Order: sequence, then structure tokens, then C-alpha cells
Amino acid sequence: MSRVEIYPELACRRSGFLDVGDGHSMYWEESGRSDGVPVVFLHGGPGSGTTPAQRRFFDPAFYRIILFDQRGAGRSTPHASLHANTTSHLIRDIERLREHLEIGSWLVFGGSWGATLAVSYGQAHPERCLGFVLRGVFLGRQVEIDWFMSGIRYFFPEESRQFVEFLPEDERSDLLDSYLKRLSDDDPSVHMPAARAWARYEAACSALIPDRGHIASSEDEAHALSLARMEAHYFAHGLFLEPGGLLGGMSALHKHPAIVVQGRYDMICPMMTAEALVRVWPGAELVVVPDAGHAAMEPGIRKSLVRATERFKRHLAPRS
Repeated sequence: MSRVEIYPELACRRSGFLDVGDGHSMYWEESGRSDGVPVVFLHGGPGSGTTPAQRRFFDPAFYRIILFDQRGAGRSTPHASLHANTTSHLIRDIERLREHLEIGSWLVFGGSWGATLAVSYGQAHPERCLGFVLRGVFLGRQVEIDWFMSGIRYFFPEESRQFVEFLPEDERSDLLDSYLKRLSDDDPSVHMPAARAWARYEAACSALIPDRGHIASSEDEAHALSLARMEAHYFAHGLFLEPGGLLGGMSALHKHPAIVVQGRYDMICPMMTAEALVRVWPGAELVVVPDAGHAAMEPGIRKSLVRATERFKRHLAPRS
């Protein structure tokens, strides 16, 4: 197995926009080997979008690497739009992209909300999935949403206080509803301050050792708005998941292999969620990173993710 901790910077080989209906145009890109084993990267958020660094988890000499921006995120248009933006829409978009690129099946890679979407997509289309690499598992249960909105205060009281006190006192009884109303407002003077407050809160709590540069960059207006508006929208609707949640549908994936990478001190998506998933998934293996939080680029997390994609190479290599 390769000892590389993360692959070098990689140029995009081709890209485009795919009309997925409802007025949405989805940005996609492809890098790596044109005849390689396909892998699709599902970004987090919802609403965070993709970055060039995310190509680097995969060996470009082996994988055909597909990244795309989900509805309303990144370079997809219209930006930060909530119209026709649900989990089922995103699952259909993934299938449209797979068909557009003439891919029969692919390895599915997702972190945080991307892990939620990966499992949701896998349950809907198990025959299209070669396996899964997941990070910082989020299953969209109410207890997880409540943790994000208020439970983190037990470990990040300063950041949580700023998040709460951004709102006027008479709007603090229901943080999610109050933020969603502001984030959905058409007036930038209303939605942008709320978006920056939300994005900063999330970024500040994401890593074991907070990176002040990363926290500052998270408040970029375009990124902050799509992330905060989309997360509040999805949270308020229970991630648009079935009442029984994802754990109840795992029989569809019992025979699929998965590697789940989880930071021991993940404060955005606590480890108990990853353990709950692995306990009902016979083909899944939990890899606990002892010195990491939630962020994908923390040294231990990124090393473990690359090791996971390297391990899958042995199973996915074409037989001669």
C-alpha cells in the first residue's frame, strides 16, 4: 500500500454544467484517470460546495475522480437557492450525473452531510455503489440536530454564546427557526450577518485545534450564505429523510463494504453516531482517529481517508 498521506495538487481534466431540472444547473468536474475506477465525492454542509483539495484523497493513476456541487452550492446555480432542494432531489441529481458520465457504478465518498447523502443514495441505488468511504458521520436524527444547535456549548461555550447572542433576546427561544427566517430573507443586510455568524460557529467547532485562518475564510460571503441557509433549511425539515431515518434502511447495504473514518473528538458529529451506523452495517469498519475532530484536512483524518481509498484499490482493481 502507498505511504502517501495525501496526493499532490491535481488539475481538473474536464468539467461542465448539467441541467438537473427545476431551474438548477449543477457544476461537475472530472480528474484523474479517464478509464479508472470511478469515485464520486459528496461534499458536506449541505451547501459547502467542493474545492480542488478534495481531489487529493484519491490516487489519480487509479481513480476516475468525480466532484460536483450540490444544488445551490459552490458553482451550481442559482446560488443558495432553496427551491426544489431536498435530499430526494439530490439523489436524483447524482443519478443524472452518473448517467451523463456513462458510469455503471462507482465508489461513494462522503463526509458529514456528505455521509448522510452517501448512505441515502446507497439505500436508493445499492446496485450503483461499489463501496463507501465515509467521514464524520451524520445521520440527520433530531438528537444530532439538537446537538449542533445547543449541545456543543458544553465544549465550546464561547463560540456557542456568540452564536446565540447574535440573535436579539426575543428570538432565542427557537434558534433554528429564528436563524432560518433571517437566512431566508431576500435582504442581504438581514441574511448575510446571520450567515457569517452560523458559518463562523461551525468552523470554530470543527477541528480539535481551531485554525483561525480557516475560521476567517469560512465567512466568505458566497460560502457562508449557501452553507448556513442550506443547513438551516435541511435541519428544519429533518434532512428530508423518512421518519424511521437511515438506520432503519441499512438492510439494502448489508453486503456493501464501507470504511468509516471518525475523529474521536468530533464536536460537529459526535462519534456515537458513527458507532451506531457501524453496529447495523456488517460490511462497515470503523476507523477512529484518536487526535482529531471533524475537519477532513486534520492530519489524522486526511491520512486515514487516503488509506481508505488505497485499501479499496485492492478490491476494485480490474481483474485480468
